[in-house]
Formats: sequence, C-alpha cells, structure tokens
Amino acid sequence: MKNKTAKEPLMRIAKRTDMPVKQSVIIRAAAVVIALLACGVTIVAITGGKVDFLSIYSEMFEGAFGTARRIKITVRDTCALLCLAVALAPAFKMRFWNIGAEGQALIGALASCIAVKLFPNMPVAPLLLIMFFFSVLAGALWGIIPGYFKASLGANETLFTLMMNYVAIQLVKYFVVLWEKQKGSGVMSTLTTGMLPKLFGVDYGWSIVIILILTVLSYIYMKYTKHGYEIAVVGESENTARYIGINVKKVIIRTMAISGGLCGLAGFLLVSGTHHLVKADLVGGNGFTAIIVAWLAHLNPIVMTLTSFFVAFLDVGTAKIASACNLNDFASDVVVGVALFVILSSEFFVNYKVIFNRRKKAIKEGE
Repeated sequence: MKNKTAKEPLMRIAKRTDMPVKQSVIIRAAAVVIALLACGVTIVAITGGKVDFLSIYSEMFEGAFGTARRIKITVRDTCALLCLAVALAPAFKMRFWNIGAEGQALIGALASCIAVKLFPNMPVAPLLLIMFFFSVLAGALWGIIPGYFKASLGANETLFTLMMNYVAIQLVKYFVVLWEKQKGSGVMSTLTTGMLPKLFGVDYGWSIVIILILTVLSYIYMKYTKHGYEIAVVGESENTARYIGINVKKVIIRTMAISGGLCGLAGFLLVSGTHHLVKADLVGGNGFTAIIVAWLAHLNPIVMTLTSFFVAFLDVGTAKIASACNLNDFASDVVVGVALFVILSSEFFVNYKVIFNRRKKAIKEGE
C-alpha cells in the first residue's frame, strides 16, 4: 500500500478535566478586567469620543457611589437582581430552563395589588401578610403550570415559560386599564396602603433584609437538604434519579413551585417596598438578566451577591455617563451586554482547552 501524508486539523477543542481552582480564578478575574476595558471602548464609541477613556471608570464609580441616593439605587438594583437569580437557581440546578422569572415576578406583583384592591381598609400588618401570601401563591402557580406539563407530557419548558411571560404582561395591562378606566390614563396610580415600613431610611430596607436572609436559606436548602440533593440528582440524570427511587415528576413540580414562588416574592417586594404599583415593565428585564447572574455564579446563591452587584454597578454607573452625553436609556444596556458577553466567554476557557496541531500524520491510502 502506498503511504501518503495527511494534515491534521490546525486545532481541536478538548474538555478540561483537571483545571486547578487557582487557574480558573485567574481566568475569571482576567475576564472581568477585559470586560471593564471593553466597556470603556464601547462607551467611547457610543459617545463619539465625548468621554475620555481614562475618566470613564471614575465616572462609572461616581455614577454608582457618588451620592447617598446613587448608593441606594445601586443597592436596590443589586437586591432586585439577586432575588430573581436566587429564585432561578433551584430550577437551573435541576436542568429545568426556567425563562419565565419575568412573568412569575410580574404575576406576583399583580397579586399583591389585587390583595390591596380587595382589602383597602385593612390594617397594614395583616394586609402585608395577605399580599405576601397572594404573591408567593401566584408566582408558584405560574411555575407549577410549566412544571406539570414538562413532568407529565415532556413539554419544552423554555418555550412554555417564555410564553407565559407574555400572558402575565397582558394580564397586568388588563387589570391596570380595568382599575384606572375612570381616569382614562391607562397608568396605575400609586398605592396608598400595603407598603413596607422604612428601614435604614429607605422604603426598600426590609426588602434588603428579606433578600439577604432568602439568599442564605437558599444556599442551605440546595447544599444541605434532601430536597437539594434530589434536585441535583434529577439535574444530572433523570434515569439515575428514578433508579434510586426519586419521584422525578414530584421533584420537578415541587422545584418549579419553589422557583416561581420566590419570583412571586420578588414581585411582592417590588410593589410593597419599591414602586408601590404594578405596570407591564415593572420587572424591567431583570428576569432575563438574572439568568446570566445565576450562571456567572455557577448557581451558588452566596456568589450571586457579587455577580448581582457587578451587573448593577455597570448598569447604574454607565447610566450616568449616558445621561451626561444625552444618550437614551438603552446605551447602558449595550455596555452591560458587552461586559457580560466577555465574562461569559471566559467560561469556555475554564471548561475547554484549545490544542494546536503542528505535526503531520502518515496514513495508508485507502484506509
């Protein structure tokens, strides 16, 4: 047989199995630095050079922490993202792709406002408890529905939860118009009752405390409880879970009830602690941003506090620059998107390695 020389591919990708923790930390830290540099370049490009590259980061810091009011906004946005990210963690750990946090939080917020409309003269303390119950129950229901269809009929949970976002939005629009039809504004008036008392001098002080407690409890639940173990096993392999006696259908529905209920809790906090009303864009896209926040933290609720803070810092900081340069509100979203893309891309190098081939391989002709 005649031999001929064939070239191997220039490079190939292989899965990493032995990445040291120190090296993975260095890669992720480098990604954050590169992301910040990319943000600077993007801002210069968007503003047409109106902002000096070297002053961008001081401007971002000033925008996020320059005054007491800006610090409060940064903390508020961090907590809003953190609550939704923590809510998504159990479902994602189970490999249930819950893209419906936006709608689950929105339906929870709507349920809070319905409670206020039903009991307008009730004392604040019991009214808050009813609002809390309504919101968590509504969010849980919004999670159970796709969970049931996934567990029973194998429905695609990504499309199902995504579509339910739009159902929630239309329900909110319907009720707002219904409540405000005499005024004809189509915009809901601010609630006069059902508001959490101030703590730390801000309306959402109790929201901060509740979300931090929720974060710790979620970490304990997922790492140290039987339910958390079942979630992890189902996420790894449903067949293995069935083999060891886990009721997969029950775990899926239960976990989605928890995930949806926590999103509903986020809606309650938005109504009672921050905005005091409901509207179609109340959640502001945080339900989708929280997906990235959760993945950046590898579904660890404690680490999510850092990733939530980083995203909020970028958003609030670049919003100031956009305002100073007379740009629209979407400019900061573009900058945050660029940063998150860079950071998420770094996960490729953590999990995979690129191997370059420079040798030629001799093979027999016809083989």
